[in-house]
Amino acid sequence: MQPGTGPSYWQPVPANGHADPVLIPENTGFESLSMGFQTVAPRSRIREHSHGDQVELQICFRGKGRVMVDGVEHPLLPGTACFLGYDVKHEIINDADEELVMLWVISPPGLEDFFRAIGRQRVAGEPAPDPFQRPADVVAIERKMGMNDTAA
Repeated sequence: MQPGTGPSYWQPVPANGHADPVLIPENTGFESLSMGFQTVAPRSRIREHSHGDQVELQICFRGKGRVMVDGVEHPLLPGTACFLGYDVKHEIINDADEELVMLWVISPPGLEDFFRAIGRQRVAGEPAPDPFQRPADVVAIERKMGMNDTAA
């Protein structure tokens, strides 16, 4: 499935892009992982965070940018794969003028729950919602979801 072709996706902030969880326990019946796409808008980022109880695989397949992994910068180009173990700090930065699209696989699942908690649901093909502030308790939501090393 291509990004934006799933049943719906969540518009998270501050990434200024959108998340498209595609294969999640709710629709696969498989409780060990989830998979989806993350689109980072031009000149935007996914702020630094880590996953305390999850491992994540990210594969860049469109656009370009950079990923900071435990403070070390790496280029992101189509075909770049990042394996992020437990508590590995990472930040995705799109400093280009085109969208950066990553495929993510996370185990155990739960990233889709984070997008639901902070985003606005929309159906593929709908226009993006008006900009909105992330929840005031975003750090508490992140901790509940097992994400660490973020700040408000």
